Amino acid sequence: MSRIQIPIDILTSRLNMGERFQNFRSGSIANRFSNLRPLSEFFDLKRLSKPENFAEAQSRVNYNLGHFSSNYAVVFVMLCIYALLTNPWLLFDIVFVVAGMWFIGKLDGRDLEIGQHRFTTSQLYTALYVVAIPIGLFSSPFLTVMWLIGASGLVIIGHASLMDKPIDEAFSGEAV
Repeated sequence: MSRIQIPIDILTSRLNMGERFQNFRSGSIANRFSNLRPLSEFFDLKRLSKPENFAEAQSRVNYNLGHFSSNYAVVFVMLCIYALLTNPWLLFDIVFVVAGMWFIGKLDGRDLEIGQHRFTTSQLYTALYVVAIPIGLFSSPFLTVMWLIGASGLVIIGHASLMDKPIDEAFSGEAV
């Protein structure tokens, strides 16, 4: 039996993924959110339409991913917050690990003394991991990440493919 080989580089090169992620990495957070588009433009129902074919959908996605990239980043952050708020075990585990690491870091390498008992930092880290790892496994972080990928992909690619280009941009690529 021969294996099926999927040419991932062809798919990603047509969507300009390398350039898109390079531009995302090079900017600061303040610069990233400085070009947020207004909500009236992002939710313009007059520009929603079904694309005629796959080429038009791909053209819309390419344009809208660049045009609304900051808005899509906000949508992704909002979906992350929603995922954490609807999974209280995962939220508790993240807060517990962050607070535990902060508390152990505040000891500056000294032992923690509680009454007659002394705990070294390695014992405290071990106790933190013994509690945090089972709670982390119970909270199903893999399922949450998969939901986050699916939900953000559906919302972002759905919006990008249904939102038509503005009139002035639609004719800029055509030869006169």
